[in-house]
Amino acid sequence: MATTSTTGSTLLQPLSNAVQLPIDQVNFVVCQLFALLAAIWFRTYLHSSKTSSCIRHVVATLLGLYLALFCFGWYALHFLVQSGISYCIMMVTGVENMHTYCFVFALGYLTVCQVTRVYIFDYGQYSADFSGPMMIITQKITSLACEIHDGMFRKNEELTPSQRGLAVRRMPSLLEYLSYTCNFMGILAGPLCSYKDYITFIEGRSYHAAQSGESGKEGIQGERTEPSPNAAVVQKLLICGLSLLFHLTVCRRLPVEYNIDAHFQATASWPTRVLYLYVSLLAARPKYYFAWTLADAINNAAGFGFRGYDKNGAARWDLISNLRIQQIEMSTSFKMFLDNWNIQTALWLKRVCYERVSTSPTIQTFILSAIWHGVYPGYYLTFLTGTVMTLAARAVRNNFRHYFLQPPQLKLLYDILTWIVTQIAISYTVVPFVLLSIKPSFMFYSSWYYSLHSLGILVLLLLPVKKTPRGKNTHENAQLSRSKKLDEGENSLGQNSFSTTNSVCSQSQEVASRHSSLKH
Repeated sequence: MATTSTTGSTLLQPLSNAVQLPIDQVNFVVCQLFALLAAIWFRTYLHSSKTSSCIRHVVATLLGLYLALFCFGWYALHFLVQSGISYCIMMVTGVENMHTYCFVFALGYLTVCQVTRVYIFDYGQYSADFSGPMMIITQKITSLACEIHDGMFRKNEELTPSQRGLAVRRMPSLLEYLSYTCNFMGILAGPLCSYKDYITFIEGRSYHAAQSGESGKEGIQGERTEPSPNAAVVQKLLICGLSLLFHLTVCRRLPVEYNIDAHFQATASWPTRVLYLYVSLLAARPKYYFAWTLADAINNAAGFGFRGYDKNGAARWDLISNLRIQQIEMSTSFKMFLDNWNIQTALWLKRVCYERVSTSPTIQTFILSAIWHGVYPGYYLTFLTGTVMTLAARAVRNNFRHYFLQPPQLKLLYDILTWIVTQIAISYTVVPFVLLSIKPSFMFYSSWYYSLHSLGILVLLLLPVKKTPRGKNTHENAQLSRSKKLDEGENSLGQNSFSTTNSVCSQSQEVASRHSSLKH
């Protein structure tokens, strides 16, 4: 039987028993499917052309709170407490310091909730829990506070291009704020989006904003009708279905815990152990593919997530997408893997920490990612191991890759070799992330004789490491013209609400080395 204690609704307990899954996970999946249907209804019957922004805000907020109450019961009050006190801080402290106070409170409140859940209630239970949505709400609160600080306190010339594009120049109303943090499309699984993107969507200006941002094609794009998200939603739902099927069938047969089984370690050959390590961690990813792709599909079904047209004129619905599966599975470097996994969290770390601190930005970004993610020891082992792996991979790439670019056959051989090494190294790195506890994590690493740790440190000692300056991704810069146009129209609209890119803003390779902490 799959019965487990839950603070949420037990209405679906018979279904939980039938599918042999914990009730919390069943509640989560059913609520997300309900949110998908609600999103279709929201786009059809509460379209911005048919109703006011106020009604859309109210409905989105009430539906979100209902889903939270169904999944988490009275624990959903934490969402309102965290959001409500943060809003009071914004109103009371003023724009000069609000981002600091909101950051400390929101992250501190999240940490307290994580500590009580893990060490008091259900240590080691890796199912749906109320701290998951709070992690997204924390991102939204801290992002918005920084954006208001940028727009209402800092001088324009002090801002980076991306900060200017995201700056909010008036205080949101309480309804707008709650709608942003607790709307039904993103309250359970995110993903994070900028406040301006969300307000632009609610007010029905996202299509015009995206089209006006297409440089050199404004006349053509202006003639287009509003694009339909149906094809994108169907495609993402198919991915969800395959991911869920794979998780329910294959994943249960390939537990990560088997990597530390004494009999397996004693009898299996090293090639077998390496192969099982890769396959077991490969099998652990589809549940994330399912959750994040379904969350993206829900937002798209509501009409949120449009990012203009590609060079072939096809609509792009990846504004707030959180992963790119093909690039993840075909990654030939740690950086490529990190740039395509948990994309919106990487953007959040860059915007609220890396761009804003003056001393040791890489270290401070690593610390923030570790604190935000949780309090299980396995997380921190993964973060630290990932740092060594990424720095070592960068050193090898910088020192040797240029020798293998020509001829094409040699480049293909290099790509195959780096893919194999990258996949093994990633699997090795994230085992503690899945095992959670300190003892089994060390059991795994000791069974491998800390071999990749030693190899990574040896590479760093022997090979020169090139330091790269902090920079911005060209994809982000390409979106700035779109933000600028909307900013110019701000006076007539009475507020700031222009969109920016969802593409991964490339942190320096050094920052990417710390970002393995995010990937789950």
